[in-house]
Amino acid sequence: MNKSKRILVAPLNWGLGHATRCIPIINALLSEGFTPVIASDGDALNLLKKEFPGLEFHELPSYKIKYAKNGKNFKIKLLWDSPKMLKAIQKEKKQTKKLVKEFNIDGIISDNRLGVCYKKVPSVFITHQLNVLTGNTTWMTTKLHQNIIKKFDECWVPDTKKQPNLSGKLGHLKNTKLKIKYLGPLSRFTKTDTPKKYDLMVLLSGPEPQRSMLEEKIFDELIGYPDDVLFVKGIIEDEQKISSLRGNTIIYNYMSSKALERAINESKYILCRSGYTTIMDLAKLEKKAFFIPTPGQFEQEYLAQRLDKKGIAPTCNQEDFTLELLKKIKGYQGLKKIKAEVDYSTLFTVFSKVKENSDPTSTTLST
Repeated sequence: MNKSKRILVAPLNWGLGHATRCIPIINALLSEGFTPVIASDGDALNLLKKEFPGLEFHELPSYKIKYAKNGKNFKIKLLWDSPKMLKAIQKEKKQTKKLVKEFNIDGIISDNRLGVCYKKVPSVFITHQLNVLTGNTTWMTTKLHQNIIKKFDECWVPDTKKQPNLSGKLGHLKNTKLKIKYLGPLSRFTKTDTPKKYDLMVLLSGPEPQRSMLEEKIFDELIGYPDDVLFVKGIIEDEQKISSLRGNTIIYNYMSSKALERAINESKYILCRSGYTTIMDLAKLEKKAFFIPTPGQFEQEYLAQRLDKKGIAPTCNQEDFTLELLKKIKGYQGLKKIKAEVDYSTLFTVFSKVKENSDPTSTTLST
């Protein structure tokens, strides 16, 4: 394997989870002697620029994803916005081809960016959603997503193949011809035994306007919270901003990975969205949490309800949240680390493949 190969890493800009779970992949590429080249847009791109200031970056077209103010209209809003998304995907296909040719890209890792694939270099797709839950249209969205995955040489799922696992039916299929590799849960964090500084840490991210709506609701509820609170808004800005609320609540607009790792380790309980990357991070750090899924997002609702049923972490709908409900955390076991080691040296052999004029859209992948 040519260890100087340049690998394009392109996470979707939908919340921060796709970008943050690419951090251990990027670090592994560096450790194995590859040269990561980062491509994304918006907050995802800005976050990775802060994490890896010495790397090369390129901007991709934005999918312009925004949630409906009413969660019940989430699916309708996505359908309404789908022409814009399809246009962006077509643009990023063209831009990916241009990047490969102009910047000598030898391989591609796309985290849920549907158009970042090029037939002349090995291309990998990262997703935990082999099944895409959308209510009564799940069969259709799943089929569409799997047809896109087939265009890639491999699909990497950040979970374990067997029990225990974190993604449940999202990341597991009974029968498939997709070439799937399970990586085990991905997290940029490491658990440390450290004294607890905060009783509660609020950790937000995700597309607007739902992020701001939850922020406002939690601030209103925190008025009666007696203990120390750390509130991280998940807004990536040029400068870090720190403020306080009533003396016992410290507010950050964002934190670097190292600062966030330390802060979560120093916190007794976590209040956050039930995004999959957040769940992987909290499992790695073995935290007790309370999850509020984004209204109308079936994936987050499924993950939160699954953890609740297993007695791991409580959940409630955003509109029903009150400070009193946090007391339920004590009766749940909390998230636990799932042991799974990734042999990145073997995993990255996909980039040693030579492809000549093959058309991935017509290739049948097999396990």
